[in-house]
Amino acid sequence: MSTKDFVEKDYYKVLGVPKDATEAEIKKAYRKLAREFHPDANKSDAKAEGRFKEVSEANDVLGDPKKRKEYDEARALFGNGGFRPGPGAGGGSFNFDLGDLFGGAQGGQQGGAGGFGGGLGDVFGGLFNRGGPGTTRTQPRRGQDIESEVTLSFTEAVDGATVPLRMSSQAPCKACSGTGDKNGTPRVCPTCVGTGQVSRGSGGGFSLTDPCVDCKGRGLIAQDPCDVCKGSGRAKSSRTMQVRIPAGVADNQRIRLRGKGTPGEQGGPAGDLYVVVHVDAHPVFGRKGDNLTIAVPVTFAEAALGGEVKVPTLGGPPVTLKLPAGTPNGRTMRARGKGAVRKDGSRGDLLVTVEVTVPQDLSDTARESLETYREATAGEDPRAELFKAAKGA
Repeated sequence: MSTKDFVEKDYYKVLGVPKDATEAEIKKAYRKLAREFHPDANKSDAKAEGRFKEVSEANDVLGDPKKRKEYDEARALFGNGGFRPGPGAGGGSFNFDLGDLFGGAQGGQQGGAGGFGGGLGDVFGGLFNRGGPGTTRTQPRRGQDIESEVTLSFTEAVDGATVPLRMSSQAPCKACSGTGDKNGTPRVCPTCVGTGQVSRGSGGGFSLTDPCVDCKGRGLIAQDPCDVCKGSGRAKSSRTMQVRIPAGVADNQRIRLRGKGTPGEQGGPAGDLYVVVHVDAHPVFGRKGDNLTIAVPVTFAEAALGGEVKVPTLGGPPVTLKLPAGTPNGRTMRARGKGAVRKDGSRGDLLVTVEVTVPQDLSDTARESLETYREATAGEDPRAELFKAAKGA
């Protein structure tokens, strides 16, 4: 990533979050925008694809605490287009190249007022991916992160599942082994001398680093460009992976699979694969965290007199719950260990909510029995306390 990106790009604005946003707020904003602009949801929409790349790039920086800290420090240092001298630095101008800072102190710079030591080089070395003085070798490049989505049934999400996932991404061209050259003998880019980056002046004695336009940041130029990749060294690749979704995954959860993204270049590591999981609803069961939920109808007699009721479980034999006499409508009971799988391998509970049913059709015998019950309880008023409380208020 170039210095220019860190100086000029406002990743907080890209995600629509304040500069003091928490990690959770950044993650929530990214997920919302990624789903909105994902290429699968915006076929042949170049503008949406561009926004998706911007959002992914912003999340790659702000979603990583270390990168975010370095980004904030770089923005604070170069936010006004130049270096901000500290107190007591005087009013003189600074006429030096940023390479003096990022490459670390040399020789006589280590002492006196003009010495910066190696501190700034340590802080910003990883941020701008700069090598030391005289570096001419091509730099390893990490592969891009990619994102995909998968939809699971309710049962698969609770128990875990292995699903095939077909991915399309950029990978080293097989025809030229990723060199971009037909004969596999690319030459070092003369513009950037193999670094993949060039410096440009920005006034006041400063210089900023950008990807080399001649080699597109690769550090190499094909002498005889490959017919397949046109000298880029990269080609579109499709592959099918068997992805294991862990048990207990929740709807809209984002799973990170390290090293399963786009392959790197020049020996660099592969990017990561992020899988957003969607879970279909179940006709009977619901879910609250690690617990499953179910509503079980019972008769008035079972609720009033008590009894035993059988309750179905997800993928297992039914359980029998003892219903106490006088159980009210809406009461929730617990069947332990019959819920979703937790991270430690244990299971949550099954929460059973009682729903007292009212019969729509009554036989003559049942009607006579209810009439007898109504006469026997004629002196009871279940709404007396309600009116008393309403009057008192």
